[in-house]
Amino acid sequence: MSAVYKASGESPALPSLQFAPMQVSDLPEVLTIENDVYPHPWTRGNFLDSLYSGYETWTLRDSNGTLVGYFLLMLAVDEAHLLNISVRRDLHGKGIGRMQLDKVADVAREKGMHSILLEVRPSNVRALAVYQRYGFIQIGVRKGYYPAADNTREDAIVMRFQL
Repeated sequence: MSAVYKASGESPALPSLQFAPMQVSDLPEVLTIENDVYPHPWTRGNFLDSLYSGYETWTLRDSNGTLVGYFLLMLAVDEAHLLNISVRRDLHGKGIGRMQLDKVADVAREKGMHSILLEVRPSNVRALAVYQRYGFIQIGVRKGYYPAADNTREDAIVMRFQL
């Protein structure tokens, strides 16, 4: 159940990419990316819980088998909740996030979902811009949702994309 995708503006440095369901054996590589790109990363336990709960968990690898990104999607009634979506830091800005959002939307549609919900930190300006360009609309704010520096909390912008 994997498909080959091409990143927009593909270059020789970005060969064809392939999605595959995430496995426990992927977690060391997933955690390497997670710990690099987030100031408050998910733990191995968070990923294991998602895998064991049967969520839609996907990896994206290049033709050499190197992990370039991943996402985790929880399905609830008729709405999908995008829990985590990440791209390796050195590949930011190359269309891989959008490619993953296309796959998120495809999976959600296949599962009969009507919309996708997510939370994003206001300080994650790059991700916020990607979601807005994709068509996500802000529908609310969760006060003090995320842990932040110096034992403080950061709000979450809640966004929805209609399928």
